[in-house]
Amino acid sequence: MYDKSQLSAEVKKFFGFDTFKGNQEDIIMNLLNEQDTFVLMPTGGGKSLCYQLPSLLMEGTAIVISPLIALMKNQVDAMRNYSEEDGIAHFLNSSLNKQAIEQVKDDVIKGKTKLLYVAPESLTKEDNIEFLKSVKISFYAVDEAHCISEWGHDFRPEYRRIRPIINEIGTRPIIALTATATPKVQSDIQKNLAMTEAKVFKSSFNRENLYYEVRPKTKDVDRDIIRFIKANEGKSGIIYCLSRKKVEELAALLQVNGIKALPYHAGMDSVTRSANQDAFLLEDVDVIVATIAFGMGIDKPDVRFVIHYDIPKSLEGYYQETGRAGRDGGEGKCITFYSKKDLDKLENFMKSKPLVEQDIGKQLLVETASYAESCICRRQQLLHYFGEEYDKDNCGNCDNCLHPRKRVEAHEELCACLEVILALKERYKIDCVADVVAGNMSPDVNSYRHYELDFFGICSDSDPKFIKAVIRQGIISDYIVKDIENYGELHVTKRGKKFLEHPTDFMVVEDADYSESDEIDIPSGGAGAIDPELFSMLKDLRKQVARHHNLPPYVIFQDPSLEAMATTYPITLDELKLIPGVGDGKAKRYGKDFIELIKRHVDQNEIERPEDFRMRAMPNKSNAKIYLIQGIDRKTDLSSLAESRDMDFDELLDELESIVYSGYKINIDYYINEVVDQDIQDDIFDYFRNSETDDLQTAFDELGLEDYKEEEIRLVRIKFLSEMGN
Repeated sequence: MYDKSQLSAEVKKFFGFDTFKGNQEDIIMNLLNEQDTFVLMPTGGGKSLCYQLPSLLMEGTAIVISPLIALMKNQVDAMRNYSEEDGIAHFLNSSLNKQAIEQVKDDVIKGKTKLLYVAPESLTKEDNIEFLKSVKISFYAVDEAHCISEWGHDFRPEYRRIRPIINEIGTRPIIALTATATPKVQSDIQKNLAMTEAKVFKSSFNRENLYYEVRPKTKDVDRDIIRFIKANEGKSGIIYCLSRKKVEELAALLQVNGIKALPYHAGMDSVTRSANQDAFLLEDVDVIVATIAFGMGIDKPDVRFVIHYDIPKSLEGYYQETGRAGRDGGEGKCITFYSKKDLDKLENFMKSKPLVEQDIGKQLLVETASYAESCICRRQQLLHYFGEEYDKDNCGNCDNCLHPRKRVEAHEELCACLEVILALKERYKIDCVADVVAGNMSPDVNSYRHYELDFFGICSDSDPKFIKAVIRQGIISDYIVKDIENYGELHVTKRGKKFLEHPTDFMVVEDADYSESDEIDIPSGGAGAIDPELFSMLKDLRKQVARHHNLPPYVIFQDPSLEAMATTYPITLDELKLIPGVGDGKAKRYGKDFIELIKRHVDQNEIERPEDFRMRAMPNKSNAKIYLIQGIDRKTDLSSLAESRDMDFDELLDELESIVYSGYKINIDYYINEVVDQDIQDDIFDYFRNSETDDLQTAFDELGLEDYKEEEIRLVRIKFLSEMGN
């Protein structure tokens, strides 16, 4: 039995720490007393020490169940640095060959190994179970325990088999640890591990040093990210993307713009992935662009920013990923780009999953969207989500608190919401309640005949969006509670019923509007306003060049390209290639006259060309484009080509259009001839030959979508642009 003074001496001896952080000491004492222990501690709070120190002090080997090979390697390397004996810590997973596995088992049997990290999949293998039965086990540690719950952000079915296997190997105390668990997830973990009587140690989820901001995701998001990184030059950062494809593309774009960045995702070979991770840890690169696989357990304390290129699937995931910033207590900026289109994509990804998982996933997305769109303190929202109260109205370290919006009185709307929730027998979710209060004839309202209720349209002057903001802030103020067990049904609390009897002031902030109008298209060329005189001259020159080549003007350069030229004044071919829609081919074919005109205009008018930040575009022959061009050269079916790049067909057509607009010639006749009748091809081709615009909507209107399919028009337009313009 250890007392606290002895424990302080041991942590100094093994790890060199003079004091414990937070409640580490009490957690370790509980485990040393062989009691089941449940630890909720934010990233950077020191969870690992809570099982590392006891493993060194207790007799036998501690079995640490961990979800990621990279995480295990990182932890084992760290433990070996604290000891003279490499055998003190090992991992057992699929990355080891037979000889290495035998070495691990030999060290464990000889008593050298105090910590054995095991993947849940490895734990289920019969030969490993038989081996562990022969080992004296000090305790089991279940790291990243949120993986047990379907309501957690990284559900792993193998985690649900941990308890039966522990029973088979031999029961010993369990310590379960996680940085992210709502009350619902916490309950799931304890039930599944049969540790409902465990002592729970819950640290505050508040990371005061982290700054939270949500920005609208416009079409200029890449430029915004590059600007941000350049303004934080030399600082370490992580950018999270949902798809591997986007990880590769964004990492390449950052590199082109002089930023030391590397990609990281599960589709890379393990050698490259490990090398990229090490380069980040050793500060050979500043930025890692990654999928969510990166960062679990990565012990880099000075990550200064975490950017989410795509909105995460859940607030648990968001909290854990942002938690990798500022683990040393220093600066940590958490910037998230949000678009409603991203939510639609995430919902589409879920369609292949079982219905129960789809329902859970949609509910988690609703919470994420609510967080992104709300204009109240982001820290307050996050802490409330994890079951923690935050009594300040202004944290002073998030976008909503630093730039507060005007509050409006809404006690009448809150009363209306409470009355409608009760009238609906507390069986409906936020969207339905808001529609009834505002009198919005949504499909659910129509289906359930809610329009017949006396309360229907009780606040018909209010927008359903505003009513949702009232409900969300009513939840944070404890007037309403959301029943997660039943997919978000709303219930009125005791406090809410008292409010109905005696209403008081209730000030709310309207949610931010992330409508499609936010997604404006800003020319990628520069920062200034368009020079109208130059723009007009460029259009005239384009007409002359088009007449000379007997082509419609848009085939030469599109208007957005001319707008960018009239903004940034490119005067060399290399500068011209940075203009959107101008590739190497078009620059060489048509560029000379255009840059000469721009240079004359700049000299005659003594124009000072903007020295503001200019984002270098990716070379038009990026990896993705090269892959598509090579596939077309091999006459690969376009549908198969799209599938192989994880694109839908519309996205493939976007890429092909980008290729031909940049001046590269491709031949897709082999595919068009299979899917489009020759007469239809001729009609569409002739239309574009004689049209003054290549605008698709105009083509749809003039050709008529009753006679021609949208896909046919786009395919033939690609053929036309390639043959006539390149």
